[in-house]
Amino acid sequence: MAGERKKSEAEWRELLSEEQFRVARQSGTERAFTGEYYDCKDPGTYRCVCCGAELFSSETKYDSGSGWPSFWRPLGEISEESDSSHGMRRVEVKCAACEAHLGHVFEDGPAPTGLRYCINSASLKLEKK
Repeated sequence: MAGERKKSEAEWRELLSEEQFRVARQSGTERAFTGEYYDCKDPGTYRCVCCGAELFSSETKYDSGSGWPSFWRPLGEISEESDSSHGMRRVEVKCAACEAHLGHVFEDGPAPTGLRYCINSASLKLEKK
């Protein structure tokens, strides 16, 4: 499966919608309150839109009021790196398997972690239970 996760830009463009490509492969951000999953309450597992890796569970999703899907703990396969774009200091969250941009993590979330994983809907695909 690892070979399936490394693709050329042209291959990603073929597989993803324009918005998914802009967000997941070019580190874009969807507008607040516009994403498919920001207000979704369906139970299931949120997977990477690019490679299908398990990322977050609906059990850790909460309404942060930010306009993006927010989770207080990842389910698996994410990486974090410093992001100083747009004149801000943030921590970018990526899919560890295919390096898709997911969003950012902040230290203003609920217990028990105190973290808010603020994730773009365009980077996710919900596998409903």
